[in-house]
Amino acid sequence: MSRYCEKCGKATKACICRWIQQLDAKTELWILQHPSEVKRAIGTARILTLSLPNAKLWVGEDFSQHEEINHLLAEQGRQAWVVYPGEGAAPISSLVGAEQTHAMQAKRTLILLDGTWKKAYKMWQLSANLQQLPTVALGHVDQGNYRIRKSPKSEGVSTVEAGYLALSALEGDDDKFAPLLEAFNQMIEFQIQQMPQGVFEKNYRS
Repeated sequence: MSRYCEKCGKATKACICRWIQQLDAKTELWILQHPSEVKRAIGTARILTLSLPNAKLWVGEDFSQHEEINHLLAEQGRQAWVVYPGEGAAPISSLVGAEQTHAMQAKRTLILLDGTWKKAYKMWQLSANLQQLPTVALGHVDQGNYRIRKSPKSEGVSTVEAGYLALSALEGDDDKFAPLLEAFNQMIEFQIQQMPQGVFEKNYRS
């Protein structure tokens, strides 16, 4: 028997498939994952790809010459934004309502960078094709629930939390995408339970 689940890729004991629900999103999510995230037991990108049939995931650092991504970006009618809080990023709320246009209804895409802040910045800097796209920033971001992975930024959220916030903002339905957070929270609780007694309180509680 394999030590890893063939579907979610996590250790069999830590399989997250039991918490996954299939969700229907009008918006495509593309997750660009840094190679250092692929085998992380607490990685959250797989929650999105398992839950959302129109979510896609690619692994790499420089996506400038990525044939499939560039082909998709060139499709007629596709509009894509990178979720990245850099200078000049528009609030994601500014896109709400614009989806009434035919083009955006057909192919509306959000791109998430899956990695630490430092790694995501490097991916952004290296990928010339991404820098040609408009950027959007999530609004009303409180500190995330990634309790077993510290972020250098107080407003830092996990990739699945970013996906939840983005989809909820665009499609106006928090409850619809709540199962994403439920699966995330269940995964975190499981990982905490596997820690030796006192480790979580010592290293992660503020």
